[in-house]
Amino acid sequence: MAEVTLSKIVKKYDEVEAVRGIDLDISDHEFVVLVGPSGCGKSTTLRMIAGLEDITGGEILIGGDIVNDVPPKDRDIAMVFQNYALYPHMTVAENMSFGLRLKRFPKAEIKKRVDEAARILDITELLERKPKALSGGQRQRVAMGRAIVRNPKVFLFDEPLSNLDAKLRVQMRTEIKKVHQKVRTTTVYVTHDQVEAMTLADRVVVMNHGLIEQVGPPNELYHSPRTRFVAGFIGSPAMNFIPARIEQNGSGLAIKLNDKLAFPVPEARKTRYEKYAGKNDMLLGLRPEHITEAHGHMEPGKIPFDANLEVTEPMGMETLVYFPLNGTQICGRVNPKAGAQDGAPMQLAADLNNMHLIDAASGRVL
Repeated sequence: MAEVTLSKIVKKYDEVEAVRGIDLDISDHEFVVLVGPSGCGKSTTLRMIAGLEDITGGEILIGGDIVNDVPPKDRDIAMVFQNYALYPHMTVAENMSFGLRLKRFPKAEIKKRVDEAARILDITELLERKPKALSGGQRQRVAMGRAIVRNPKVFLFDEPLSNLDAKLRVQMRTEIKKVHQKVRTTTVYVTHDQVEAMTLADRVVVMNHGLIEQVGPPNELYHSPRTRFVAGFIGSPAMNFIPARIEQNGSGLAIKLNDKLAFPVPEARKTRYEKYAGKNDMLLGLRPEHITEAHGHMEPGKIPFDANLEVTEPMGMETLVYFPLNGTQICGRVNPKAGAQDGAPMQLAADLNNMHLIDAASGRVL
C-alpha cells in the first residue's frame, strides 16, 4: 500500500488538452473519488495512474517512486473496470486467481488469497460457477475479488457501478465501502455520479475541463463549495442560482432579487458581504432543502415569501416544489403534508443562514 502523487500532470491529444496541469496528493489507505461530467478528464487521469495512457507532462509517483515510464504490470496496481472483463470459460475461482497463476504463485498461497477475498466479498458459494451463471452484482464482486487477491499498492476503479440498476448500485456502494474498511488499500475511484462520490470518499476531487475545481471531504464540498461549478455539481437536486444584488438596508444589508422581493442578509454575514454592495452580476445560491414551507414562528435568518408553484413531485418522505423566480426555475423541498399542489400559491421560507453569494462572472463563491 502506498501514497499516490500527481505533479503538474498534463495530457494532450494532438491540440486538445484533456488534463491541464493538475496536482494531487493521495495518502496511504485513503479512498479518493474523482468526479465530474463527461469529458472533464477524470478517466484519463485514472488511466495515466494505471499506465494505460502516456503522460504528456508532469510526474506520477506511487509509493514515492516515479512511474512515468513503468509499464502497467510493474506498477503494483489493480484495476476494476466498468464491464467486469471476466473470462467466460473460467470459474469464479479461476478468474480471481488468474493474475496470481500467471506470476506462478504457489497453489496453497493462491487458494488462501482466493478464499479470503471470497469471504470478504461474500461470494464463497459462487467460486465454482461460471460468469454466465452470475448476476451483474455478483460479477462485479468477482472483478473486485480479482483485484483484492493481488494485494496491490493501489486499487483503481473506473465507473464500476454504471452498468448496474439503481437498487444494485446502492447495494454495491455499501459493499465497496465495507471492503475498503477491511482491506484499507489506497483507492482511486472514478464516477460521474456525485451521490457515489459523496457516500464513498474520504476526499472528493471535483474535476471540470481538465482542471481540479476543489478537493475536500464530502461535507466540506457540500457546505463550503468554492465555485459555482462545485456548488451546482455536488448535491441532488442541484443548488438553485438566482440573479440578485446586494444593497444597503439601513445599517444592514439586503439581497434584492427583484422590485418586489428582497431578503435581509443575516447579521453574521454582513461583514463578509458588505464590500459587494451595489455590485451587479451576482447570484444567490440556495439548496432546495433551504427553501421549505413557512411556519408561524420562524428562526432568525429564515425569511417567508410567496410563490406560485408550477410543478410538485411527491417523493414520499418529502415533496419537491418548482416555481419561477427572476426568470429561473427554483426547486424547494417541503413536508409532504404541507399541502403543495400543482398550479397553486404557497408561502415558502428561504433559509439565508445557508445562503451562498456567487460572482456570476468568475463563478467564485464569495
